[in-house]
Amino acid sequence: MTKYTKLDALKDRLNEYRKNEHPKVTKALEIEYTYESNKIEGNTLTLRETALVIEKGLTVGGKTLNEHLEVINHTQAIDYIKELAQTKNTIIERDILQIHSLILQGIDKPNAGIYRKVPVMISGAKHKPPQPFLVPKLMEDLILWYHENKETLHPVELSAEMHERLVTIHPFIDGNGRTSRLLMNLILLQNGYPIAILKGDGKSRLAYYNALEVAQTENNKKVFIDLIADNLKNTIQRILSIFE
Repeated sequence: MTKYTKLDALKDRLNEYRKNEHPKVTKALEIEYTYESNKIEGNTLTLRETALVIEKGLTVGGKTLNEHLEVINHTQAIDYIKELAQTKNTIIERDILQIHSLILQGIDKPNAGIYRKVPVMISGAKHKPPQPFLVPKLMEDLILWYHENKETLHPVELSAEMHERLVTIHPFIDGNGRTSRLLMNLILLQNGYPIAILKGDGKSRLAYYNALEVAQTENNKKVFIDLIADNLKNTIQRILSIFE
């Protein structure tokens, strides 16, 4: 467990401050998380524009309706996982479907919270997602795996594994990445960690996709789990630097 000792110590330090939580800091980080997670998927709204949509309800000229909806939906999905994290310390299949439903509401109603019925290819990726008829069983297996490992795996490892496993199943026609990152952050929140923010700039996105591909094609999850752990460490250090 040594590799997480530092992380846990940082988390404990952070929790000292979080007793008197600063809502402004929390809100700023959530806006940043929405911005970065959507940026990974190609949303072109800037951080400032994302904040205006969330805080002021404004529309930004020259941006599509869907880009605005992606921001609003993701914000609601964050509220949902925060609520879940406070009310229960376990996860069921319905929670994942509900997260996905929030992500696609108003964007693609027929597919929101529904497993895909068609085969998919991910452009530029070596991994080929499973056939649609296999998805329900694979999702059942995922939840089973979660329950078998949630008490023994370190929460950071558990959250990264669930993230990678869900993306690999690719159960939805769209919104798999955002849903997987929200699922990961739900597990982190349930275990007293802050939200991990994966960056959406070119270099970070490439590192993220490469780490995922190594996990999917070489059955080596270490690179991906380390990427998540480092990311979480950076997030905690940033929040601590604000408080300290």
